[in-house]
Amino acid sequence: MKITYTDILVKVVAKLLRDHPYLNATLEGDQIKIIEEVNIGIAVALDQGLIVPVIRNADTKPITEIAKESHELADKARENKLNPDEVSGGTFTISNLGMYDIDSFTPIINPPQTAILGVGRIRRAPVVVGDNISIGYIMWLSLTFDHRVMDGHTAAKFLKELTEILEDENKLRTFLS
Repeated sequence: MKITYTDILVKVVAKLLRDHPYLNATLEGDQIKIIEEVNIGIAVALDQGLIVPVIRNADTKPITEIAKESHELADKARENKLNPDEVSGGTFTISNLGMYDIDSFTPIINPPQTAILGVGRIRRAPVVVGDNISIGYIMWLSLTFDHRVMDGHTAAKFLKELTEILEDENKLRTFLS
């Protein structure tokens, strides 16, 4: 089974959400509900529109199981064979438009969730390492969040930690294990 960067993001984000409960929550009316389970929705584009299949308890699954499940769900979505329970109960969504050569975008939150992560393409670009400029890889991430639930500081902390993990091979391996 091929493991994609989206699969890696699902695993890392799911584990990181345990430390950021307001991003793994729902807003129902005026009530904020912190959700114990981490159920990651993955946006899948179809000719008829967008659908968001859900990987349940993604924080507890090995990366290989996440990859298998995400590919199966995406195939079922394209074949219009998803069950209602496979598209409900998401607590956080990841929308990856990188395969369309998009650098960045602003995703819209999937209610009643409180946040969504937008993922752009991975591309080569000049990067600064210490006092030197070299060619490296970059990827834009954007986090849309509900200000009624959290402030910018809370969201920025999550995004900063996510970036630090993705940029550090040792941290990334730890999160994937």
